[in-house]
Amino acid sequence: MRDLVIVFGSSSSSAITNPHHRNNHHRYRPAASSEPSRNTKSSSSLAKSPPSLPQHHSAVPPPAPVSAACARSLRISTTVEWNPDGSVEYYAELASKLAEDGRLQDVALIAETVGAVSGANVSRFASMLDFDLLARGIWLNLQQGKIECVIQTLPKLETVGIPPLDLIDESSVKLMRKLFRGMVNSGEVEKFVGLVEILAGFQFKIKELVDPFDIVNICVDNSDPDLAIRYSCLLPHSEILFCRIIHGFGKKGDMGSVMATYEACKQILVTPNMYIYRSMIDASGLCGDYMKSRYIYEDLLKQNVKPNIYVLNSLMNVNSNDIGYTLEIYKNMQKLNVAADMASYNILLKACCLAGRVDLAQDIYKEAKRMESSGVLKLDSFTYCTIIKVFADAKLWKMALKVKEDMQCAGVKPNTHTWSSLISACANAGLVEQANHLFEEMLAAGCEPNSQCFNILLHACVEAHQYDRAFRLFQLWKGSPDEEALHSDDIVSNGGVSDLKKMNRHGISVVNRKSGLPYTRCSKRFFFKPTTATYNILLKACGTDYYRGKELMGEMKSLGLAPNLITWSTLINMCGGSGDVEGAIQILRTMHAAGIKPDVVAYTTAIKVCVESKKLKLAFSLFEEMRRYQIKPNLVTYNTLLRARSKYGSLHEVRQCLAIYQDMRKAGLYHRYKPNDYFLKELIEEWCEGVIQEDSYNQDKTINQRQTNLGRPVSLLIERLSVHLQERTAGNLAIDLQGLTEVEARIVVLAVLRMIKEDFMRGDGVIDDVLIILGTAEAISDSGKQERVVKDALIKLLNSELALKVVPAGRKHARETGFDAKSSDDSDQFSDLENDKPREVASSTRRPAILQRLLVTKQSLHQWLQRKSSRS
Repeated sequence: MRDLVIVFGSSSSSAITNPHHRNNHHRYRPAASSEPSRNTKSSSSLAKSPPSLPQHHSAVPPPAPVSAACARSLRISTTVEWNPDGSVEYYAELASKLAEDGRLQDVALIAETVGAVSGANVSRFASMLDFDLLARGIWLNLQQGKIECVIQTLPKLETVGIPPLDLIDESSVKLMRKLFRGMVNSGEVEKFVGLVEILAGFQFKIKELVDPFDIVNICVDNSDPDLAIRYSCLLPHSEILFCRIIHGFGKKGDMGSVMATYEACKQILVTPNMYIYRSMIDASGLCGDYMKSRYIYEDLLKQNVKPNIYVLNSLMNVNSNDIGYTLEIYKNMQKLNVAADMASYNILLKACCLAGRVDLAQDIYKEAKRMESSGVLKLDSFTYCTIIKVFADAKLWKMALKVKEDMQCAGVKPNTHTWSSLISACANAGLVEQANHLFEEMLAAGCEPNSQCFNILLHACVEAHQYDRAFRLFQLWKGSPDEEALHSDDIVSNGGVSDLKKMNRHGISVVNRKSGLPYTRCSKRFFFKPTTATYNILLKACGTDYYRGKELMGEMKSLGLAPNLITWSTLINMCGGSGDVEGAIQILRTMHAAGIKPDVVAYTTAIKVCVESKKLKLAFSLFEEMRRYQIKPNLVTYNTLLRARSKYGSLHEVRQCLAIYQDMRKAGLYHRYKPNDYFLKELIEEWCEGVIQEDSYNQDKTINQRQTNLGRPVSLLIERLSVHLQERTAGNLAIDLQGLTEVEARIVVLAVLRMIKEDFMRGDGVIDDVLIILGTAEAISDSGKQERVVKDALIKLLNSELALKVVPAGRKHARETGFDAKSSDDSDQFSDLENDKPREVASSTRRPAILQRLLVTKQSLHQWLQRKSSRS
């Protein structure tokens, strides 16, 4: 026989003195369902929900230890001695009375002790408890806000066979909802999830406690995918919450959390879920990572799962910027026997619009119309609007109007976006009157225009250089107080009041077309709210009137509209047009001060202003500044700088432009800039010829040489110049002329000589001979006359025109014996070089190729520089 003594003293703690007692802190597992041995007066209004959790989430974490505050509530001044006979009834009655007083922790302590030592008497102890008093005790604790103590007590009661659901009535549920919502609102989401995990173990309907979407949204905001998944697993239809989690992180652009949720879903879900795969693909698009969407699709195919039409449509939509891949998915859709719906065709048309493929868009449109005629599909307004936009972007306004007729025949009413696309089609083609006519037709059809419609019409006027008309339209649409004055002035100037009374075919009064005002007089029927784009268009209409532009900026700010990068760039261009270069640069500085980072357009506009005002040093400094800010120049930037000069005056300027040319090639823009190579070559050639520009004969000869070189790519020439005209790190120079024509070789040699001359003027002397590499012996012998012409032309240039001494490289005896190439015939001087090389090559096929080289001696270079220096 075991004796049990429970002592409840007046102290702040209680103790169990039975030496055989053990504290059983074990992990909670749901108990087997069993009916209580007696009927209870109160029952929970929450019905038990069927299990819906995955196997590895069925276990609930162990309840937290009893807090010190709860322990201090255990106070009873009595000592009870356990006897095996008849004592269970006493403890059941004691536990009921403690519960009535709200002392749940005391009840839990008795229940835990009974369950540990009484064995077979546990079920008898549970049947003797008063469930009404236990329910009241729970309600009292919840009313005091002690929800944590209540939930941690419930598992201990269940160990003795007390069903927790039978102890929580409707009033307790209401209190739990209030306390849980307060906990969530205060940011204690992790604590909330831990508590509802315990309730979920009792098959509570935790969905009714707090809106699950609120918890998911908070977890997404806190970037905590693990907690969101942990909570979602507690609820039935958790797949819906997983989709919500994925979409939420996708909108945030957090692809890492999206993938973490996806990997967790694969571990949790037994079979692939199409909703989750579609959400993953859409989230990839929201994050701008279309390659991840392809990975998701391939992962689905690896599982031998056939995707549905919604997954495939989402995949095509995310990858619509890659028309090749989009068409491939469409073909796979046909192979998988997945029928395309209207959304599929709309996405294909969207991809064609983005790619500018008018021909392909027409074929898809015809196919969609064919399927509509067979009753399979019904074309919607989005389909018509998209194909109209394809034609509008291509300036095919007649085809766009034909689609409008098809639309009306099919009984589909054009919406605002459709009318905007139609107006844009005519505006892009420069048909301002036709665009206005469509705008009038839109109003007559009862379709309310938006700001985009107004902006399209204003833009059409500006592109057609009808600036005054654009401002009159703007004032009229705003409902300006000057509206009547505008009309009266127009009436007087166009023949009187009778013009105002003309009616169009829709019964709407119109203004004379010559006035430049819109057709309708119903501008007050709709509210026009200007946007930033509206003022950007009007700023372009200001031309070079900077003060009018400043007024528009002030009006714009008064309406609460913030200038964007286009606004600032337009202002910079406006200042440049008026010749105010300092004002343009000041605007650029103002952008930096306002925390707005100028883009490539703003900097290019400022550079263009400087170039047009002949302030080239400032233009190149702006180019260096934009590179410091890591702003990538575009083709217009390079084009503006390379065309900044009509001639070069110094080596520094040539190096500057060549560096820009090299930078452009590295940026991958060379293939779009090839035609301007000739312009750059001619400038460099003119600079090179400045070495001997005192001789008019040479100038004429150079012009003739240019004409013979037309049609040949000059990229190799400019590349060689870029290499040779860089800052020298060593005194010796080697000029590589391999592969160059006669004219190109002349330009490169003259360029190097001019570089040497300018360096000499700055105090850098000649250190060594100049080595000229002509090519291998095989190349010279095989190419015949052309290579000989290059060599003869160089010898003549260096000897005859510049009076420089040239000797074959590697022939020391020629220099030591005073060999003078100038005093003899060119063919005799270098005959030994010509005759020796073929024999050397023929002697062994494995010998390395021998280069044909010439040396311009250091002494002759020094004498030439001295002569140039004395003349200057």
